[in-house]
Parts: sequence; structure tokens; C-alpha cells
Amino acid sequence: MPVSYDLMKPTTIRPDEEHEDRWTLNFGPQHPATHTTFRLVLELEGERVVGCTPDIGFLHSGFEKLGEHHDYNQYVVVTDRMNYISPIANNIAWHMAVEKLFGIEVTPRCKAIRTICAELGRIQDHLLCIACTGLDLGGLTAFLYGFNEREIINDLMERLTGARFTVSYTRVGGLAQDLPAGWTDQVLDFVRNRIPPALADIESLLLRNRIFIERTKGIGVISHDDAINWGLTGPVARGSGVRRDLRKDEPYLCYADNWDGQGAPAVDFKVPIATGGDVYSRFLVRLEEVRQSCSILEQVIAMLPDGPINVAADEKLTLPGKQEVYFSIEGLIHHFEKIMTNRGFQPPVGEAYCANETANGELGFYIVSDGGRCPWRARCRPPSFFNYQVFPQLVIGHQISDVPAVLNSLNIIAAELDR
Repeated sequence: MPVSYDLMKPTTIRPDEEHEDRWTLNFGPQHPATHTTFRLVLELEGERVVGCTPDIGFLHSGFEKLGEHHDYNQYVVVTDRMNYISPIANNIAWHMAVEKLFGIEVTPRCKAIRTICAELGRIQDHLLCIACTGLDLGGLTAFLYGFNEREIINDLMERLTGARFTVSYTRVGGLAQDLPAGWTDQVLDFVRNRIPPALADIESLLLRNRIFIERTKGIGVISHDDAINWGLTGPVARGSGVRRDLRKDEPYLCYADNWDGQGAPAVDFKVPIATGGDVYSRFLVRLEEVRQSCSILEQVIAMLPDGPINVAADEKLTLPGKQEVYFSIEGLIHHFEKIMTNRGFQPPVGEAYCANETANGELGFYIVSDGGRCPWRARCRPPSFFNYQVFPQLVIGHQISDVPAVLNSLNIIAAELDR
């Protein structure tokens, strides 16, 4: 059994007498088990980890600084690249913060479509993490079960947005385009006929596998109090019994009552909670969250309202449709002013913060406006950055073979670390 250590203490074991048999191992930055580009400097005593120093910055792109040089629509292409596993969720979170700054209430149809996209993004993200939990422990088949279904979501996103990867779908006050014909039927087929058997296959393969259980139970344990003290969110916190989900605690979109202005009830779903705080618990939480997301998708599609997807054009906040741009001088001028001149967006002077519950936890954007067409300051609250800070403490006392299991259970996205 691994040695247990206090998570609030330093990240390395330093006894009074140095041992000659300790050595240093570079884990990454190019390593299949890191899933992304960052480096761990591990101090080992035999096979046991006695020290861990994370080294991030390999994907630093100045994402937040770019927010000062892109207008409120252009910056959506940057948010895609912060979390490239479920980029649509970042699009939604960014423009909800912008709309809070502008004081905009989007249309009911826009709220419903954004909710559908947010839940597809959650499933998209969780499927990769669930699949890689098996892959990192030697279960290639489990990876294929999850990754095959994830490709269906990429196909759905391509049909909806025109892109499989960096979708850039949301706009200030609405969306780039409405749903294509028959798209919701494809989503329903996916959640009814594809996801349930895939999850059943993964569960039957892993949850009754002695090797998988022994390599995940009791590994990387985070207590309830430590999860709160470290500011962890999402499945990482809920796997330790922390009952927090912004969709319930600070509801938005279709997670809130009367989201359509006509008394529509909030979608009904449960927030999965586990108490083990280990890799196994975080795995189970993500499995159940996929099922809950499927239930949410069915509910939202059943009550999907008609109507416009963008706020009224007379508010001069949304881009005109392509037909207007191509065939009317007013639409062309409106488009030109929004894209090419400083008379585009005219936000109020002030600041706003808005957060969404994404696959990894609380994703928030803080925006400061000086009244110009671009933000004076754009700051991201990335869930991976906060969740990753506990990793050096989690692996102390474990075997080096446990490092990939613990790392995958946090589902780290390096671009969220570096920004």
C-alpha cells in the first residue's frame, strides 16, 4: 500500500540524511502518459516517488494577452485553443461573460442550443478521460470503446459549425448559425443508441478487472477538506464528496428555472458524488456524468423552442446574416462597421466575471472594459490550472507506475495551464 502524506505539506520528502540511491527522472514533456506537453521532474527512491516538481510553460501562447487585441467576437477563436478537448464549452463560457458585461439576455432558442452544445462538450471531454484511464493502465480496448463514440460528437460538431476541432460557434448575443435540419435527431440517436452500450462495455471491461481496481482504488487520494482548501472543482472535487456544481448552485442557460421567460422549468439531473477521493472515484463520477448529460440532452431537445438565435438586430450587437451582407447595402455597412472600424462594439466601461461548469470544473472569464472595441483586460479562471496544483502532493509515496493513473484522473489540459 502507498504511504499516506498530508497534502498541505511540502511536495517532497526531505529526511535528515540524504540517501545515495535517490535519482531524478524526467517524465515528459514528450510522453504518451502526459497526454499533452508538460514535464514532471520526479525524485525517486527505487520505484517510489519521494519528490515531484511540475514544469509547465511548453504551450504558453499568451492567450490572455491576446484578449487585449481581439474584439469580443474575434477572441472566440482563442478560447477554442485553451481546452482543445471540448472547445465548444470555452466558446459558451467566454460569450456568456461578454454578454454579462454588455447586459445582454440571449434568446430562448440560443439558450437551448448552447445547453445542448455544452453537454455534448462535457461528454466529449469525459469520454477521452474515461478511455485514457484504461489506456494508461494497459487497457487499449477500453480506449477504443470511448474514442469511437467521441468521433461521433466530432461529426456532429462538424455538421453544426463547419469544423470538427476548433469550432468558434458562439457570437456576442447569439450563435454563428442555426441548427441544420435533422441534427437533433442525430444527437438523440447518439445518446440513446451509441453511448449506453459503449459505457456498458467500458464498465464490464474495467470495473470487474482486478488489475484496474487495484491500480485505481486508494491511489491519489484527496480528502473532502483538502479538495475545498485547494480550490478544486469539477469531477476532481466531486470525487472527494464536494457537492458543488455551478449548474445547480449558480444556474444559467436551461439549468435555471424560467429560462425561456415563460415559466419553463430547469432541466432535471443529478450531480454524481463519490466519497473515496481516489482515481477510482473520479472515474466513476465521470461515467455517471456522461449518463446525466445524455438525460439533459433529451430533455432540452424535447422542449427546444422556435425563434431567432440572435438578439434583435437593432441593438447593433450581432453580425448580420450572410444574405444581408451579400444582397443589401445596409447589411454590408453593418458588417463593415462591426469588423473593420472602431464603431463596432461599444461596451460599457466596467468589469464582469462569469463562470460555467465545464467537464473539468469551474471555467470563468473575467473581463475589464474601458469602452473600446477590445477588452482592456481578459483573464481566464481555468479549472485544469487549479486542479493540477495538487498533483505533486498526490504522487508522493506512490510507485512510478501510479503517476499516469493519478495524472489522467485530473484530466489536465496543458493549454489551460499555460494560457
